Amino acid sequence: MEFQETAIKGVWTITPKVFADARGYFFESFRQDAFEKYIGAIRFVQDNESQSSYGVLRGLHYQLPPFAQSKLVRVIRGTVLDVAVDIRPGSPTFGKYVGVELSADNKRQLFVPRGMAHGFVVLSDTAVFAYKVDNYYAPQAERSIRFDDPTIGIDWQTPANKLILSGKDKAAPALKDIPFFLNAEA
Repeated sequence: MEFQETAIKGVWTITPKVFADARGYFFESFRQDAFEKYIGAIRFVQDNESQSSYGVLRGLHYQLPPFAQSKLVRVIRGTVLDVAVDIRPGSPTFGKYVGVELSADNKRQLFVPRGMAHGFVVLSDTAVFAYKVDNYYAPQAERSIRFDDPTIGIDWQTPANKLILSGKDKAAPALKDIPFFLNAEA
């Protein structure tokens, strides 16, 4: 596995070593020892999976402390643009984002630590998206940031008239209006 930290401290891309032959392929999608070597100790407690069609945009989501979540995300089928936005007060990259293309073909993963808002848009006809989290889903703590907030300026690589969002995501507040994490350890 190759671990590479992105322009936002704590957000990592992970590219597995894929062994392919005429039978198909094999790769390790997670190794605790390798993860701890590069990123640190973590205990994942829940696995999630979603299927979405082209243009579906899910995000930008986060949970308030003490329910904040780190996520390890990957695509099993299709292609998405996956985005993490730094919402840690005092961070030198506060309000900045990284966008990484994740696909069934590249098998790349993205680690999104606590203190980030997270979202993705489907770039292929359909996509199956899977992710591990280190804290349970807590609906009372779930929050969103507006996907098209101009202060963040995310290029979703999809025409605006093709985006499909939930009512909740359409009504999400701007970055300047969200409750912030008290610290990066939240």
